[in-house]
Amino acid sequence: MSDGAFDGALVLVVGASRGGIGTAIAQAFRDAGAEVQITGVEAAPDPDEGFGYTQLDVTDTDAVRAFAARVQQLDILVNCAAITKRGEEMDPGFFAHVLDVNLVGSLRCAEALHGALKGGCVINVASMYARFGSPRNPAYGASKAGVEQLTKSLAIAWADDNIRVNAIAPGFIVTEQSARAREDAAFTAAIEERTPMGRWGKPEDIAGVALFLASDAACFMTGATIPVDGGYSVV
Repeated sequence: MSDGAFDGALVLVVGASRGGIGTAIAQAFRDAGAEVQITGVEAAPDPDEGFGYTQLDVTDTDAVRAFAARVQQLDILVNCAAITKRGEEMDPGFFAHVLDVNLVGSLRCAEALHGALKGGCVINVASMYARFGSPRNPAYGASKAGVEQLTKSLAIAWADDNIRVNAIAPGFIVTEQSARAREDAAFTAAIEERTPMGRWGKPEDIAGVALFLASDAACFMTGATIPVDGGYSVV
């Protein structure tokens, strides 16, 4: 996607305060001419990439609705807020918290911003763990399977409002969130061996697909989830 493709578009990336996929998507839209706002649970983004920033806890329905009430118009909503903690997700309390952030948080933001999005699009961030079992990240996998199903349901519910809803399912990506997993040398090597492209992905690998889904080139796509995993899911 060339620079200027989204001149003047109003974009909100929820969950882009810690680098990684959210930040890469925000940067890609800004490079393409969009006006980009981001949110995160932290008091300030790290790194600070110069975006307009709002501290927002996506598990707080009142806070999400109050934030949305200040948004009069929005062309593109990207739901990227997510947490995981490898090896600790069997605890029922933490399991529920992961679903509250990753799945219900995506619904909260989409529902609250529905009125501002008429004629726009929503891009949810799922995961290949929506389709594969994850013994060390069961809550994350369950939440992302829910995100994929939510994407389909919202696509149907909001088609009459001319709102397209799609999702991206990243594979293994080098981010702060995957740092704990990448400390396991055997696990890291196994991922690279199985992945046909022979490497972990970069956040920028996801950003290009987000631009495509928001573009006119995808104007007849809704309810779809696109895997971006270097071929991991087809082996």
